[in-house]
Amino acid sequence: VLMGYGTGAIMAVPCGDQRDFEFATKFGLPIPAIQQPPAAWFADQDIEPTLDTSQWPIAFIGNAPYVQSASETLDLNGVNVVADGVAMTNAWLEANDAGEATINYKLRDWLFSRQRYWGEPFPIVYDAEGRPHSLPDDMLPVELPETESFSPRTFDADDEFSNPESPLGRLDDWVEVELDLGDGLQTYRRDTNVMPQWAGSCWYEMRYLDPTNTDRFVDREVEEYWMGPRTEVRADHPGGVDLYVGGVEHAVLHLLYARFWHKVLFDLRHVSSKEPYARLFNQGYIQAAAFKDAREIYVEATDVQGNEADGFTFEGEAVTREWGKMGKSLKNAVSPDEMYDQYSADTLRLYEMAMGPLDASRPWETRDVVGMYRFLQRLWRNMIDEQTGASVVSEAPADEDTRKLLHKTIDVVRTEMDALRFNTSIAKLIELNNAITKLGTMPREVAEPMVTMLAPLVPHVAEELWRSLGHNDTIAYVDFPTADPVLLVDDMIEYPVQVNGKLRGRIQVAADADADTVGSVALADDKVVAALGGATPKKVIVVPGRMVNLVI
Repeated sequence: VLMGYGTGAIMAVPCGDQRDFEFATKFGLPIPAIQQPPAAWFADQDIEPTLDTSQWPIAFIGNAPYVQSASETLDLNGVNVVADGVAMTNAWLEANDAGEATINYKLRDWLFSRQRYWGEPFPIVYDAEGRPHSLPDDMLPVELPETESFSPRTFDADDEFSNPESPLGRLDDWVEVELDLGDGLQTYRRDTNVMPQWAGSCWYEMRYLDPTNTDRFVDREVEEYWMGPRTEVRADHPGGVDLYVGGVEHAVLHLLYARFWHKVLFDLRHVSSKEPYARLFNQGYIQAAAFKDAREIYVEATDVQGNEADGFTFEGEAVTREWGKMGKSLKNAVSPDEMYDQYSADTLRLYEMAMGPLDASRPWETRDVVGMYRFLQRLWRNMIDEQTGASVVSEAPADEDTRKLLHKTIDVVRTEMDALRFNTSIAKLIELNNAITKLGTMPREVAEPMVTMLAPLVPHVAEELWRSLGHNDTIAYVDFPTADPVLLVDDMIEYPVQVNGKLRGRIQVAADADADTVGSVALADDKVVAALGGATPKKVIVVPGRMVNLVI
């Protein structure tokens, strides 16, 4: 029974809803069959086909012909699809002036429903007959009154007519107000509800563009420049903020109102963009281990001892581990302050971006933070002498292989960052740094673009390294590196060689070698010759740039 659903009316269809079926069975209520389940369903239940629901072990849920569903004026028998039955019923109700079809929105808004003192009051007043009147511009904004009590008015058990009200409801001097709205001085009653944060946050991105404007919420030219449609991106670009990153719950709540607010402003021609946000990206959760005791109650994860092999204990008692959204309810929150103190804010930021795809939920593992910490340490040592603090970056040009690796890294990092795949970007940067570590020297032509690519991920470390390279300006305004297309092409390509589908060797050939050349090199390889055992292949299949398969 959902009291907040619709008008509060309760409909039960026990033959087609498992919860209703169980309720009716428990209390001995009749369960009329209104659908004829298919024979396969009865076979699955191991019973003969019947409309006697007392023999049904469960409710039938699905599409099936209606039965026993006819009256003198409406016959649904034989209808196979629920939606068709609903349409016929709605048409019958409207034809008989008994009702009409409407859309009933099932909104569960936790902000508007939790009225508090803090929030923007509605600029609406009600006259003696209860009719609403909007306040003119010269009476705006409606400001909150000063008060010493911020508690709402609650239900009075001794007064059956009392109702809970928002905190403003108890401030009679503010609620009852005398105003002249054009027809003389009259007494009005203010709306005592507020818009907790929504009236401000629904259009904050536009006010951010022009925060000191005293004439308009945003200058038209400023709004059009920053928020207007960008047809150079795509013909149907809606305009708005380029990228909005937020959780799923936030999207359902804040974005619902923000979009409505923006649509109204667009319809009134106050803004040039149809949509407030051109692209929405929902990030995943960071999960952490949570622990339950024998009572199924969560205990503080930080006080749990043990490991996966030997089991976990809390105050000497065994507990079970599970993974869940990090937070207070599961008592598994990880303090970022501790991570800052031990590893630095940049390390924490880098680890969060490297955990996995941004839109996936990922488990937190404190021990894995060390990996990112060591990467930054190696990068630092490749560029700065830890004893003297002096730069050890070489001014000598990089060798050809290193330059190619650099530009391939730039190409991947640009592509992956643009797609918000930061984890793969970080992996390529680690790969590049490992190559430099093996090389033994960091060329400047590698150091500068590498630090620039890392700047969005580890801004503090990047700024320090940028200064060590002799730059006095901030790295924040430096152009992101662009790969040289010439250096993205390999001179040589490695081909795996298979014999009857099994890998038998690998060969190196020129990148522009034709299929005949690739095949000839494969047949001449010592390991391939040994695998053939003197046999002549019936087919030599060359997949350009990918592989060679010899069929014998």
